[in-house]
Parts: sequence; C-alpha cells; structure tokens
Amino acid sequence: MSMEKKVVLITGCSSGIGLCLAVRLASDTSKTFKVYATMRNLAKKERLLESVKGLHRDTLEILQMDVTDRQSILNARDKVVEKRVDILVCNAGVGLMGPLEVQSLDSMRHILEVNLFGTIQTIQVFLSEMKAQGHGRILVTGSTGGLHGLPFNEVYCASKFAIEGACESLAVLLQHFNIQVSLIECGPVNSDFLVNLQKAELEDASLQQVFLDAIHSANPAFRYFTNSVMPPLTKLKVTEPDGVKYIKAMSKIIFADEDQ
Repeated sequence: MSMEKKVVLITGCSSGIGLCLAVRLASDTSKTFKVYATMRNLAKKERLLESVKGLHRDTLEILQMDVTDRQSILNARDKVVEKRVDILVCNAGVGLMGPLEVQSLDSMRHILEVNLFGTIQTIQVFLSEMKAQGHGRILVTGSTGGLHGLPFNEVYCASKFAIEGACESLAVLLQHFNIQVSLIECGPVNSDFLVNLQKAELEDASLQQVFLDAIHSANPAFRYFTNSVMPPLTKLKVTEPDGVKYIKAMSKIIFADEDQ
C-alpha cells in the first residue's frame, strides 16, 4: 500500500523562497508531498511552471490566494482535494525600504496587511481543521529583521517583530494539539544587510536545508536560522539587553564606509 502524501500548502510562490520550496517538495523522488503552491497573481505562475517542467502533474497544484483577502484564502482551502493540510508554509511577504519620513500611511498599512495580518489570517483559516485532525505543522518565513532592527526598514521590521510575538504565543498553545510552529529566520548570511534582505532565494543550499529540516524533523525547533547558528547580532541583543552594543555594532555594519 502506498503511503498517503503529506499535503503542503505554501503562500507566496511566484518567486523566491516560496517558488523554490514548492519545486523542491513537488520534485521529491519518493513523491512524499502533494504541494499546493499559491500566489496572489496567477499571471506570475510561468516561472514556477518553467521550473517544474511539467513533470509533477500528481504532486503540484497552483492556486490563486491573496493573503490579505479572507475569501480568497477560503476559496484556496476549498480547492484542496484532500480536504486537509498537513504542513502550512506562510511565506508571502513584502518589503519596504527607505527613510521613515517619506513612507505614506497606505504603504505602511500594506506591509502590515501582508506580513502580519496576512500570515495570521492564513493560519486562522487552516487552524481549526489542523486541531480537529490532531496534527499539523506551521512554518512561517521569518526574518533576521524580526529579531533585530535594521535602519531604513522600520515598518518592515515592525511587521516581522510582530510575527515573532504571534508565532511564539501560538507555539506554546498549539503543542498541546500536536501542531508544531516553526519560524525560519531568513536573512543575509553576510554583512550586506540592506542589499540582501529582499533577495533570500531558496537556491541558497543552507536555506533550503533549514526548511527541509523543519518539515522532516520529528521534533522541530521553534526557530531555525538559515546559517544554522544564531547570528552574532541577534546574540548581542540577548546577552547585552540594554542595546548599546547592538546599536553600535549595527551602525558600524551599515555606515562603516563613512567612518573611513
């Protein structure tokens, strides 16, 4: 008898991490996973289709889902043939970079709508069924920008800090329902923060490995770091909570050239 596939639903699959993870899981040679790759704009599905080269008729479905629209999430859920999701990957997210004074309230709201409420709303829709089935796994694409501040990314960081609090609170509760919550803290593995923040692509082998660890592990951790250890700056925040050293260190990284 063939094993039942694990049903995985991933948001934000038109590019980057979501796209690569969907391809990776759908291409699994043992056909362990049935992947529902969702994206807000289905016109962008070409890149995903190109990457799978039509080999995965039975392991990949592409669905429209806008995480800021509850009805759109419900519609996608209703198209899941298996009527259950074993692994939910909340990956949809957007950035906003620039001096705070020029950010409009609308642009700031949009970041929170997608990164914070979009993630929470997606979890809400799938949570009651996960509780009823007595198991589940929720992976959320976090960010080093949710662990420490980055200049010119104030609102982005605010949205990602908020996700940390939401997920940590849920993790404590949901373990009692046999549902594991994990944050995958993506971020530049080198010091070029501002350039790389939006460019974390899952082709980066270490990043891919971390997602797979969180999916396959019998007892997944709550936080995974893409370079497998806590970034030195994050450590600095924990060990020196008054923040003075952190602010100096980050300032040195971002504005180093000006001091020379």
